[in-house]
Amino acid sequence: MKIPLLITIIITAISLNTKAQVTNTTKKDTVARSLPSPIDSPPFPGSEWDGAPLVGLDNTAPIYPLQKALGLTKTKFRIYGWVDPGANISSSKNSNAPASYDIIPNNVVLDQVVLRMEVQPNTVQTDHVSLGFLFDNVYGTDYRYTAAKGIFSSQLLSHNNKYGYDPAQLYGLIYFPKIGDGMLLKVGRFISPADIEAQWAPDNYLYTHSLMFTVDPFTFTGAQATFKLGSHWQLEVGVHGGNDVAPWSNSASLNGLLMARWVSDDNNNSVYAGINSLGAGRYKNNHDDLQMVVGTWGHRFNGTIHMMTEAYYIWQHDALVGGTVIDGPPRQFYSGVGAGNLIPGTASAIGAVNYFQIKLSGKDYVSIRNGYLNDRQGNRTGYVSTYSDHTIGFVHSFNTYFRLRPEVSYQRAYGNGITPYDNGTKKDQKSAAMDLIVRF
Repeated sequence: MKIPLLITIIITAISLNTKAQVTNTTKKDTVARSLPSPIDSPPFPGSEWDGAPLVGLDNTAPIYPLQKALGLTKTKFRIYGWVDPGANISSSKNSNAPASYDIIPNNVVLDQVVLRMEVQPNTVQTDHVSLGFLFDNVYGTDYRYTAAKGIFSSQLLSHNNKYGYDPAQLYGLIYFPKIGDGMLLKVGRFISPADIEAQWAPDNYLYTHSLMFTVDPFTFTGAQATFKLGSHWQLEVGVHGGNDVAPWSNSASLNGLLMARWVSDDNNNSVYAGINSLGAGRYKNNHDDLQMVVGTWGHRFNGTIHMMTEAYYIWQHDALVGGTVIDGPPRQFYSGVGAGNLIPGTASAIGAVNYFQIKLSGKDYVSIRNGYLNDRQGNRTGYVSTYSDHTIGFVHSFNTYFRLRPEVSYQRAYGNGITPYDNGTKKDQKSAAMDLIVRF
């Protein structure tokens, strides 16, 4: 990523869009853009099948209270965020790891407070280039999952801090309407595709996360181009410096990305799949370089019930047990620090998860999650074992600004004599957890 180019895109996007009236943000065209949203939002966190950026839709966020307080209601520029405190009761006493995001048992924590600034380019029109950007700032216990080596990473890798800050996303956007049916170029640091689950609380079906999500790539820094090919297909092509690492770090390695998204004619099925990292795959300077083939399938039974299923295969070469090394001191909530033993050759993992959603009303739904992980050499969790995790949650939105998510879960490791939970003392774990999302 070239920082001067990114800064130029952001400054230009702000200058072009801060005076634009909201009523003029879209222009109708003759190209079939996108199918209608298949999922009701609210109550669900999103209205599309997956997290792929969709060319042809107006992705401008609503105007939230902070924006109103700043008097910026007549612009495409958006500034908003959310606060997400959470609590849990667990059968573990010291640590819920490798479960996430409620890593600290029997406690109340600030999981994340996020401040976002963005301008979304106009990808509905087809007659001119449009610029945008997005900048996400996160503070809380969840910083440890998005932290990237070389970007304020000493908080985690050197100190293993409970709380920290991470500029988790910072990228510029350029929309080219005449390439295919529209091409959107993203340059900077961004969330890795493709996942059902999301790093940000308002975008996730449940409060906590499956184990397979916890141990896969979180962010990339590089460039990604999304090509719209009619109403049913999108193609993503990109390059980046590896998972959760800055390109200027001594652990960075060049990786390619190739993903495709397809939606059926009846809008009841979607597949989003491909390779999100393909390069040398060499564990480098105590840091992962995960290679990953991943796919998600969404299916809508009717307007009330839908499900999402994801599976992946992850691998890398000459890695250490436990993956990326945290050199910081062991903490009660996370004691798995220091370098693990060398795994000669290829270390791999297989993961799968299914989310099953039932809409109860315009403000309520139930989500049932069943996950699977086979950590074949112990590279991802530090233990050679297969795992399962099972969660059921109820989600209630009081209004646009407040959402409550209670849930209960059970996790288990099946390896003979393997005890990964509660700092290596237990084979399984039961918990009840809840968070409150407050948008501002």
